[in-house]
Amino acid sequence: MSDTLVPVRDADLLDLDALRGWLAEAAPVLVPTGTTVSARQFPAGFSNLTYLLSLHGGEGDRAMVLRRPPRGVSGGIAHDMVREHGIIAALHPLGVPVPRPVACCSDASVLGAPFYLMEYVRGVILRGAPPATLTEPAEQLPARMSAISRTFVDTLAKLHRVPVDRAPLSALGKGDGYVQRQVQGWTKRWQASRTSSVPAMDGVATWLAAHCPPEGDSVLVHNDFKLDNLVFDAGLQRVEAILDWEMATIGDPLMDLGTSLAYWVETGDAPVFRSLGLGISALPGAWTRADIVREYGKVSGRDVSDAPFYLTFGLFKVAVIAQQIFARYEQGLTNDVRFSRLGEVVAALAETAERERRG
Repeated sequence: MSDTLVPVRDADLLDLDALRGWLAEAAPVLVPTGTTVSARQFPAGFSNLTYLLSLHGGEGDRAMVLRRPPRGVSGGIAHDMVREHGIIAALHPLGVPVPRPVACCSDASVLGAPFYLMEYVRGVILRGAPPATLTEPAEQLPARMSAISRTFVDTLAKLHRVPVDRAPLSALGKGDGYVQRQVQGWTKRWQASRTSSVPAMDGVATWLAAHCPPEGDSVLVHNDFKLDNLVFDAGLQRVEAILDWEMATIGDPLMDLGTSLAYWVETGDAPVFRSLGLGISALPGAWTRADIVREYGKVSGRDVSDAPFYLTFGLFKVAVIAQQIFARYEQGLTNDVRFSRLGEVVAALAETAERERRG
């Protein structure tokens, strides 16, 4: 996964000796005698912690990715690494573009929390500053961004066609009522994590509860499908891997689309949205959210006439996610300076959701 790597932050240090010891028992083929393990951190994520492990020794150097929850969280599927490992382990044999799972540890005593290892997928992640392969020569940028937009939609539509009628994927679902459960659940999370008054959030929550559309079909939903959770090949023509499956479940595909729309930044959006690192979707040639809705409806065959509801929900949900992280920052459970501005992000998302629901 081509992304910025930095030395591990002090607050996120790993006990590499304990990790090497666990690996020697759980996956001895990976750590023959004399193997050393070093780690660097992918710093861009806002939720779970992701590291690149370098193993030196044996038959050569190898690289793997380790995922674990941040300190200061208490349960919930968003930080359930054993569950996420199980999902990608189920999807990999189906040909879904996910990293190959390597090993999983449910024993929190090893690193302070459960964690899992997966293969390191080399490629390009479109986050922050666009790579030269995208922007040069400049006259080709619009065509490239249009193609990336199409690939984004096609990949989401293909994901929603993955068969989920057999275990273990079938066990992810909870039956009918997905839309209402999502609205109720994210409203409760907002109420539990709020650190100040944001009237627009309360108004949107009330509106969502009163305007839930009829249930759609039940499919595999990623629940965090956004541009920087995709690893593209070097030519930016195909998706090599879809990352961050911690919130995946069985549910209404249009709710998944709504979350994706909320992360898709357009030229006229509030500048604070760029702080999420997703401004690449506002480059010349990129599709608008309306384009994405129209094309998704076309390739999936689904009725997308209620798209304003799903976008409003997506904006509300992303605002709650930002608020949960901001609350941890306010409580001193993390000192990542990026989180200090998330209160502004929450307010901007809430205002955008309020405008969207008013039409």
